[in-house]
Amino acid sequence: MTTTIYHNPRCSKSRQTLQLLKDNNIEPAVIEYLKSPPSAPVIDNILNLLNIEPRELMRKNETSYKVNNLDNPALTRAELIAAMVQHPILIERPIVVSNNQAVIGRPPENVLEII
Repeated sequence: MTTTIYHNPRCSKSRQTLQLLKDNNIEPAVIEYLKSPPSAPVIDNILNLLNIEPRELMRKNETSYKVNNLDNPALTRAELIAAMVQHPILIERPIVVSNNQAVIGRPPENVLEII
């Protein structure tokens, strides 16, 4: 079983989630998504695992959300996913994927549901 965390080391919740995984004897694959953004198919898969729509995974207070008018209801799922690929800062963090399930680590204890 592989566990993956989409991690931002500057985010306290992301650091706490990573530590919680390690405290439970899980050494996850760590993807610093700001340095290595996930592809559109990966984001689409994460959305499906989370059972949410793209805007529910987006950080709406980020400048790039506002500047790119991502609140426009006419934007398609594919366009919103493309925006996350282009501007990974928009992606809510941390995301943990394990056992063909995913959770957002807010709060970090959410990861306990899937490990």
